[in-house]
Amino acid sequence: MTTLLILVFVVGYFAIAFEHPLKVDKAASALLTGVLCWTIYIFSSGNAQFSENVTGELGHVFGEISGILFFLLGAMVIVEMVDAFEGFAIITKRISATNKVKLLWVLALITFFLSAILDNLTTTIVMISLLRKLVDDKDDRLLYAGVIVIAANAGGAWTVTGDVTTTMLWIKGKISAVAIMKTLFLPSLACLLVPLVILSFRMKGEVQRPVLIDAEENAIKPFHKNLVFALGIGGLLFVPIFKSVTHLPPFMGMLFSLGVLWVVTEIINPKMDSVMRSSTKVVSVLKNIDSSSILFFLGILLAVGSLGSAGLLMDLAQMLDATIGDKNSIAVVIGFASSVVDNVPLVAAGMEMYSMPMDDPFWEFLAYCAGTGGSCLVIGSAAGVAAMGMEKMNFLWYLKKFTPLAIVGYLAGVAVYVLF
Repeated sequence: MTTLLILVFVVGYFAIAFEHPLKVDKAASALLTGVLCWTIYIFSSGNAQFSENVTGELGHVFGEISGILFFLLGAMVIVEMVDAFEGFAIITKRISATNKVKLLWVLALITFFLSAILDNLTTTIVMISLLRKLVDDKDDRLLYAGVIVIAANAGGAWTVTGDVTTTMLWIKGKISAVAIMKTLFLPSLACLLVPLVILSFRMKGEVQRPVLIDAEENAIKPFHKNLVFALGIGGLLFVPIFKSVTHLPPFMGMLFSLGVLWVVTEIINPKMDSVMRSSTKVVSVLKNIDSSSILFFLGILLAVGSLGSAGLLMDLAQMLDATIGDKNSIAVVIGFASSVVDNVPLVAAGMEMYSMPMDDPFWEFLAYCAGTGGSCLVIGSAAGVAAMGMEKMNFLWYLKKFTPLAIVGYLAGVAVYVLF
């Protein structure tokens, strides 16, 4: 039954990878894979008690997944609200670079540092939305989106709020906030800079900006535009603060920020003309949310959750420990593995296997590897999945264009960590 579970996961994985040749939406493949994996798992024993335990495990896994999905939904609605009120014009007007290489560096560095403050998922959503205001050509936009994925994962790895696995290690007392920043800043920066330098030699010419049509009679007042922008970005920045103060899950802070923004925009709306009032209401904005990307996220996390509940990921971690032995090498392999399966259960398994003290080099190295290794495949990180959904990025396209760059950057960060 274990073999069948792995087989279904692999087949589903390839169905997602070959979405375009098969002409089947990746969300549909992910949902089927997730449900089938859990079905196989629960039928792996005819014992009634076992079935009850599996149902309990599914409830636990789904609870964790729903937190991620509501976090994603809240962030997407906030970003869409800011966009509806033309708030991103405040930033796009200040990014004057049209040279492809200059714009590459500007977007990558903004993403890197913003991801350290927010987290890689939220930052990707914000930056992809900004990207649509800066680059008109679809092919060019995909290239920048790929860079944003690498930059968001690299930026998220060196702070305790930037990536879910780093946050896990921090909450469990394995790392401290200041030590991880000191140790992982240079490796994370190297992970981004190496792909940027390589891409800088490949990209030439100017980007074409999209034509933004402003209807004067329906123009949003500057005060409203600035207010919604400040509340939206401030709300996103408030999420890690809310978590630190209340110790509630991050999605609660995101929903709180969304609620505040929603109330304020409802108060603003009656003062606007009928056309703008209709297009800026949250109900209208919700129609613009890419629901398929959320369902894709649900399916892929359910599938990976079944492997974790079946003990296969723990078995993988123990096998690595038995066959490789060297802890640094294990961390590197876990980083590569996290591009295929979710890094959360892999890191959780690693924490169960070892009992080193706080700020041990292994925990810091594991945080880097698990945080940045997911960039090697587009579905290996929350940032990649979000970009894949928002920009309709193809798995095989990313594999060809960005997987080699991501691997080189990942190994460059590994080298910097080992040296320093």
